[in-house]
Amino acid sequence: MAERRAAADRGAARPLAAPGAVTEARSRRPAPRPPEGTPAPAELARMARAGLADAVRVARWADTSLRPGSGGGERDGKGTLSANTAERAATELALTEDQVRSDWDTARLAGLVEVHGDSARPGWRLRAWDRDDAAVLRGWVALFDAWSLAHAASRELPPVVVAETVEAMPQLLTLLQLSAGPVPVSQLLDLLDQRVTELRTERCEIPYGPQPEPVDPDDAPSLATLLDWALRGLAAVGALTYADGQATLTPLGSWAVWVKLEQICVAAQSPAGHIEQAAADMLRGCARLRPKAARAEYRAWLAARPVGSAVTELLEAARGDDALLRGLAFEALRVVGAPAEAEVRAVVDEASLRPYALIWLAEQEGADPEDVHLVLTRDESTWLWVDTAAAVADHGETHLLIRHLESAVQPTVPALLDEVRRIGHPRTVQVLVALAAAHPDPALAKAVRRAAFQVHTGGV
Repeated sequence: MAERRAAADRGAARPLAAPGAVTEARSRRPAPRPPEGTPAPAELARMARAGLADAVRVARWADTSLRPGSGGGERDGKGTLSANTAERAATELALTEDQVRSDWDTARLAGLVEVHGDSARPGWRLRAWDRDDAAVLRGWVALFDAWSLAHAASRELPPVVVAETVEAMPQLLTLLQLSAGPVPVSQLLDLLDQRVTELRTERCEIPYGPQPEPVDPDDAPSLATLLDWALRGLAAVGALTYADGQATLTPLGSWAVWVKLEQICVAAQSPAGHIEQAAADMLRGCARLRPKAARAEYRAWLAARPVGSAVTELLEAARGDDALLRGLAFEALRVVGAPAEAEVRAVVDEASLRPYALIWLAEQEGADPEDVHLVLTRDESTWLWVDTAAAVADHGETHLLIRHLESAVQPTVPALLDEVRRIGHPRTVQVLVALAAAHPDPALAKAVRRAAFQVHTGGV
C-alpha cells in the first residue's frame, strides 16, 4: 500500500475518474432539433450500417477466428493483422489482403473491434450493432472524427502542413453544412488558404515536446494537393461526395457536423422503470439521472433480486466494453456495500476492473474520500483516466472531455500522452482522436492527434 501511495503522490493532481463523475456534470438542457430535412435517426443508422458493412463483416470474422483458444492467426500486439492472419481472412471472406487490412483498420477506428494485448475481441458497439441505432451512429461519428487516420496522408507530405490542413477542416465542413448543397472546390480552397494563413500568422503556438523542422516554402506542397487529400479522406469515410469540381456533405456527414456544432450527445436512454431489466440495461437507463435519483433506482433494482446474483450481474456488466457502464456498475455496488466485498475483491486482478475495485475496497475500509485515489499506482490512475475519457467521449459533451484533460495526474500534456501510449488501453486511439477534435487549442490538439496516429500505427 505504501508503494501505491508513493507512486500516486508523484502525480500532480487527483484524476477526475471517480466512477460516476461523467453523470454528475451532465447538462440538463433539452436536445436541439436537427436542421429541417435531416433524416430520422433510424435512417441515418441504416446509412451508417451500409457504409460500415464491410468493417462489420471483418470484425465478426475476428470475433470468431481471433478469440483466445480459437487457433486464430498470429497477431503483433499492436492491433494490426499479421501477414498470416490477413491471408487467412482474405481467403475465408473472398477479399484481397489489402481489403481485409483496410476493413480491419476501419473496424478499429469505429470501435467495432478492440485489441487487448495480443488478442482481439469485439467492441461493445459490435455487440449492439443490429439493435442499437445510437451505438451505430456513435461508431460512425468515431470514424468521422478519425478520417485523417483512416485515410492517412502520403509520407511525402510534411507533417506540419498535414496538421494545419486537419486543423482547418472543421471550418470547411461548417461551410459545407451551412450551404446545404454542393460547394465548388475553388471556394473551399480559398477558405483553406485563409484558414491556414491564420494558423501560421496569428496563432501563438506553445511547443509540446520535440518540434519538427519548419517547411521551406519552396518545398511545401500546394494547398490544392492537401485539400484533395482531405476531401478524398472525408469521402472515404462517407462524410461527403467529391466529384466534378465540387463537394457535398452526405446526410450522415451533414448530421455529424451539426452534432459537432451543437455539442450534443447522440445516445439517450429513458430513466424510468428499470427494476425488471438486466443490470446493463438498468445502468444505461440510469445514466442521465442525478446521483440521488440513480441511487434510489439502484436500491429498488437490488431489492428485487438476491444480493449475490445482483452483485454478479453488476460485475458482469462492468466487464463489458462500455466504460460508462463500468463506472455506474461500481456506483451501484456502493449501494450494496459490505455484502459485495468478497466478489469485488475477487476481481482486482482483472485489468479493466482493477482501478474501480481498488477504489471501492479502499472506501469500504474507511479511506478519506479525498485520498481514496492514492491506492492506485500511476499506471492504474492513467488507465482509469483513459477509461473515464472513453465514457465521456461516448456519452458526454465536448466541454466535459476538455475538462477531463485538466484532471490528469501528469503535470504536462507530453507526460500524459507518453503514459497514455504506454499503458495500452484498448480505447486509447479513439479517446485521443475525440480529444483532439474537441479541444480549442490548435497546438495541443495537434500534439494529441499526433499521439493518436503513433498509437494507431504502432509507432513511438
